[in-house]
Amino acid sequence: MPFDSLRSLRTSSTITFDTKVSSPGRRMKTVLLAFSGGLDTSFCIPFFLEKGYEVITATVDTGGFSTEELQAIAKKSADLGAKEHVALDAQEELYQHFVVKIVQANYLRGGTYPSCVGPERIVAAKAIAKLALERGITTIAHGSTGAGNDQVRFDGALRAYIPAVEILAPIRDEGLTRAQEVEYLKKKGVEVSAHSKDYSINVGILGTTIGGKETKATLGLPPDEVYPHVKPIHQTPDEAESIVIGFETGEAVSVNGKKLGGAGVIHELNSVAEKHGVGKNTHLGATILGIKGRIAFEAPALSVLIRAHQELEKSVLTSRQSFWKNHLGTVWGDMIHEGQFFDPVVEDIEAMIDSSQRYVTGTVSVELLKGNITVLGSESEYSLLDTSIGTYGEENALWNGADARGFCKLYGLEGSIAFQKHQKK
Repeated sequence: MPFDSLRSLRTSSTITFDTKVSSPGRRMKTVLLAFSGGLDTSFCIPFFLEKGYEVITATVDTGGFSTEELQAIAKKSADLGAKEHVALDAQEELYQHFVVKIVQANYLRGGTYPSCVGPERIVAAKAIAKLALERGITTIAHGSTGAGNDQVRFDGALRAYIPAVEILAPIRDEGLTRAQEVEYLKKKGVEVSAHSKDYSINVGILGTTIGGKETKATLGLPPDEVYPHVKPIHQTPDEAESIVIGFETGEAVSVNGKKLGGAGVIHELNSVAEKHGVGKNTHLGATILGIKGRIAFEAPALSVLIRAHQELEKSVLTSRQSFWKNHLGTVWGDMIHEGQFFDPVVEDIEAMIDSSQRYVTGTVSVELLKGNITVLGSESEYSLLDTSIGTYGEENALWNGADARGFCKLYGLEGSIAFQKHQKK
């Protein structure tokens, strides 16, 4: 699946407008603000207005917003004083360019986290850069802090698409805390919810990340009510639910025999897995800046998909294919997570991943219960587990006892010789 459209700025996103006309005859410098409606980006609108900017906001929907939420974000933008708000739909683009690859790579940052945010920032930056080019806007802003990963992702992607862009990030550049932002907005007459004060929550098709309060330390979890989708274990069903996921060349294409296009698989699995409490976890690791960071997250669909895909690969790939694909899949995922999408080596690695997926076709059965994912097994016409050749631990058709005895004698020969020589010393 080529990434050309993403790298060259071609897009099929639909743009809708809700325009507010500014005062006639007044010429101001325009800033295009990546706007989620959260605390940080809400702070930015009155801040830029005070600085004499005309503000246009843009929300890139990567699957985390309902229609009602998008309408509320547009209203909030207008209420805060933006001249215009633009909604950009990037759900399918994110799915095709990143979700599929994350599953094919079996990517889990630190063995735990499926990198819910990094790919979204690349897609969002691309959509916003395209809008800026269409409008002739040269100044783009985002709400990233100076201590997080998003500033690196946004700045790097925006500069790749528009080398001469002026990037503003008031929260980072002014060194502001969440408490200072809340106080500033209060003075402007803007009410801030309790969760916004304490947590930074990012919702997208890949999953939800939660930072704040408990995640600032190495011990403790946010309360259940902070997680927007996955049910607490005590509210989940007492009976397990089995599902069958169909794959074609490494891409999930069906759930329980029902063919689903693109992001439909994610939405279907999310609805099933989240009610069983599946996909909640925390990730503690090194940030792009080199400090340790910790987040809580929920990624029900991806958690199920990656487990199922791993199981199918075990059946159809050779051991050396699995070793190198998993190794390079981790390298690929780390580079995407760290905002290095534009390095040509990413495309080189993708070519290997694509090649490895040619025969990853079949179905995988999993069972969900009380936050657990149990793999029941897989079926594929390309499975290398062939009982006509041999049954592990029982019988075989391609060799006899003498062949096996000779293999056992020779297989560890180099290590045995080295061990004996070292023992003498």
